[in-house]
Amino acid sequence: MRVNLESVKDVAELMGRQDYVCDPELALIVFLALKMEKPLFLEGAAGVGKTEVAKALAQGLGYRLIRLQCYEGLDVNTSLYEWNYSKQLLEIKRREVQRCAPEALGDIFSEEFLVKRPLLQAIQSESQGEPVVLLIDELDRADEEFEAFLLELLSDFQVTIPEIGTLRAKDIPVVVISSNRSREVHEATKRRCLYHWIDYPSIEKESQILKTKVPGIGGLLTEEICRFMHRVRQEGFLKTPGVAETLDWAEALILLHRDHLDERTVLETRGCLFKHRQDQQRFLDGCNTFLSAL
Repeated sequence: MRVNLESVKDVAELMGRQDYVCDPELALIVFLALKMEKPLFLEGAAGVGKTEVAKALAQGLGYRLIRLQCYEGLDVNTSLYEWNYSKQLLEIKRREVQRCAPEALGDIFSEEFLVKRPLLQAIQSESQGEPVVLLIDELDRADEEFEAFLLELLSDFQVTIPEIGTLRAKDIPVVVISSNRSREVHEATKRRCLYHWIDYPSIEKESQILKTKVPGIGGLLTEEICRFMHRVRQEGFLKTPGVAETLDWAEALILLHRDHLDERTVLETRGCLFKHRQDQQRFLDGCNTFLSAL
């Protein structure tokens, strides 16, 4: 892995060029993960910018981004490889027609007949001459069995295919793992990574994010949105709005030509922030309390 980042400041500047507002603590752990060639484990609530770290790194470094989106039931066939049975069958038929000698048959269980999924693509990225950032997104959504399968990859950057053997990475990919903490990820996984918790941003940081991501937004609207979001996050909603919701809301307000927040505007656009009926009702019941933050 060839990375021309010589300081934490270089990392922060690289992320900034991709419009990612990176605080010093995150820049430091990203720098260490790159230099130590260790996976980076990012944990935090949904919508705080964990996935965007991997995207910004890939864009900034000029690497290919390979994303494995985790879900319940994810298995080896979907994440690592599966055999191309149609191609194997056609090869067997071809050999029968041509009456190939046994020694000329070759092995239909070879890499030629593999369908490579994201993890194997990342391991063998050097064969493509293209460094990669591997994003294992929302690992907490996958089963514990899949997490256990990942341990070999995270420890030695290798995978074992019974019919072929062990395939090792010549160039170690940049690995970013994210978790929304819907369940506790196993300690064995975390031990193989460097860890960073991404929290909801402060009012000042969220204001900077808005100005970076939503060009042309007014100063008053930015200030009101950030104060409002800070107040909302102090309550125990089923799904607390993250930065992603803040950005969607700001864009919606600009499309509606609103330059400040008032009760009518907030009520009409609450669907940008709250995605559960219970949360919307709770917000409606206490709307005046939230508006008092403005």
